[in-house]
Amino acid sequence: MAYDVELAERIRTLVAGEPVQEKKMFGGLAFLLNGNMSVAASGQGGIMVRVDPAESDALLAEPGAAEFDMGGRGPMKGWLRVSADVLGDDETLGAWVSRGVTYARSLPPKKK
Repeated sequence: MAYDVELAERIRTLVAGEPVQEKKMFGGLAFLLNGNMSVAASGQGGIMVRVDPAESDALLAEPGAAEFDMGGRGPMKGWLRVSADVLGDDETLGAWVSRGVTYARSLPPKKK
């Protein structure tokens, strides 16, 4: 399944002004800051969002949020999937995108 192009465009609008780079990865379109993924329009629908691992458990209580299983290795703290059915309004999508951007901004830049 290809990622949702309209969802990717909504994310693109929300990160306008941020120094993001777009990269196809994980079957979707990821938005990276300094080489660190912040959020991605997922190839499996909805979004993948990278958050502070210490906040993962609390964020799982949010509607539509689930643990992200990285290639069958089991759930990884700090990586969440948010289902498309809760992302219909810009406020909800914006909150998740903001969480991802904020966390990615806190990480050291990846070396090229």
